Amino acid sequence: MNALFIAALLLVLLGLSYQMGWSRSKKLAAAEGESMHSRPVYHGAFVAIWALLPALVVFGLWALFARSASDNYIISQLPPETSSLAQGEVTSAIQRVKSIASGFGVVGQADPVEAKAAEAYNQFRTLITLGVLAAAAGMGLLGLLWARSRIAKRFRARNEVELAIRIGLIACSAIAILTTLGIALSLIADALQFFSFVQPLDFFFGTSWNPRFQSTGSDAVGEYGLLPLLWGTIMVSGIAMLVAIPVGLMSAIYLSQYADYRVRNVVKPIIEVLAGIPTIVYGFFALVTVGPFLSSAGDLIGIDIRATSALTAGVVMGIMIIPFISSLSEDILHQVPNAMRDGSLGLGATKSETIVNVLVPAALPGIVGAVLLATSRAIGETMIVVLAAGNSPVLRLNPAEPVSTVTVTIVNQLTGDADFTSPQSLVAFALGLTLFAMTLLLNVVALYIVRRFREQYE
Repeated sequence: MNALFIAALLLVLLGLSYQMGWSRSKKLAAAEGESMHSRPVYHGAFVAIWALLPALVVFGLWALFARSASDNYIISQLPPETSSLAQGEVTSAIQRVKSIASGFGVVGQADPVEAKAAEAYNQFRTLITLGVLAAAAGMGLLGLLWARSRIAKRFRARNEVELAIRIGLIACSAIAILTTLGIALSLIADALQFFSFVQPLDFFFGTSWNPRFQSTGSDAVGEYGLLPLLWGTIMVSGIAMLVAIPVGLMSAIYLSQYADYRVRNVVKPIIEVLAGIPTIVYGFFALVTVGPFLSSAGDLIGIDIRATSALTAGVVMGIMIIPFISSLSEDILHQVPNAMRDGSLGLGATKSETIVNVLVPAALPGIVGAVLLATSRAIGETMIVVLAAGNSPVLRLNPAEPVSTVTVTIVNQLTGDADFTSPQSLVAFALGLTLFAMTLLLNVVALYIVRRFREQYE
C-alpha cells in the first residue's frame, strides 16, 4: 500500500478532527457564557486522538495480514497443483507472480497463467488498497463523531489527553523493552541450535577458527573457536580507545575551558564532521593511506607492520570515534555548576588544578557514559575492520599482524546463499549473542562507576 496515501489520510483526519473538537468547545463556551473545564486545545487533541486510533488499528491489522492474504490470493489464481508443491517451490511461484505484477520481470519467459495471475493480483491489490483506505477513513470518522459528541462544559478533556499521552509513553517504553527481549530470545534460540552441533566449551574456549564442514549433522562440522575472534575484537577496540580517549578528552577540555568562543565555533563543527563520514570511507582511507604509512614507518625503525593489521584498523577506528567522546565530554563539562569552578579558583587553585581535581571528577559519570558509547561503537564496527584488519581469524598477540573480529565473521558467515539450519550459518547467532553479552557487561560496569561517583558528589 502506498505510504503517501496513508500519510495523506491520517493528516486529513488529524486536521479535521482537531479543528472540529476545538471549534466545538469554543462554541459551547460562547453559548453558555462560562469557561470549559479544559482549554480548546485539549478538546481538539482529544477528538484527534480518537479519530486517528481506529484508522491506525485498521492499517495495523492490514499490515499483519496483508502478506498472507496476498499469497493466498495468488495461489488461488495459479493451477490447483501449485498448492501441493514443496514450500520453497510455492514461495518461488508466488514471488514470480509478484515480480511480473510489479513490472521488474523474471528470469525466462513468463507463462500465460503467470501473466494472468499477475494481472489479477494487480486488480486485487488496487481493490484492497481502496477498501482499506475506505475502512480506515470510515472508522476514523466514526471515532471523530463519537469523541465530538462527548465534548461538554465539564468534560475533562485534559485528563483524557494526558492519560492517552501516558499510555503512549508506556507503550513506547514497552516496545523498546520487548524489542530488546525479542532480540535476545531470538539469538538464544538459534545459538542453542548451533550448540547442538558444537559443544559450548569448544566454542567459547577454542583457539582455532575453521568453519568448513562436509554435511549437516556429520561430525566434520569444522572448528569454531571464539577466542581468535574475541581477541581480535578486543585488540582493535582497545587500540581505538587508546587513540580516541586521550585525543577526545583533551580536545573537550581545551574547547570548554581554554579556547576562545570563535575558535570553539570553528573547531567543534570540524571535529563533529568526523562522525558523519561513512565508515566505508574510513576503511578505504585505512587501506590506501594509513596502512601503507604505518608499514613504511615500521620499516624505518625496524619493525614489521603489515599494511592490513589490527593496528591500522584500530588507529582509523579511533579517529572515527573521537567526536563521540569529544562532543559529549565537552557538553558534560559545560554542565558542571560554575559555583564549583569559581570556588576552586577562589581558594587559590590554578586553572589546570581546577580541571583535574574538580571539573573532571564532577563530570566523570558523563564522561564514562561517553567512553562507553564510543566503546560500543568500536566493538560493533565492521567496514573498517573488513578493509583494514586483514580478516585473518588467527590468535595473535602482535597488533601489527592481520586479525579478524566478531562482527566481520558474522558478515562472512551470512554472506551468500546461507542454509540457516547448518552450523556454518547458525554460528553467526552465537557470535551475536556474545556481542550482546559484551555490551551488557560494559553497561553494568559503567553503571557501577557512575553510581559510585554520584554518591561521592551528592
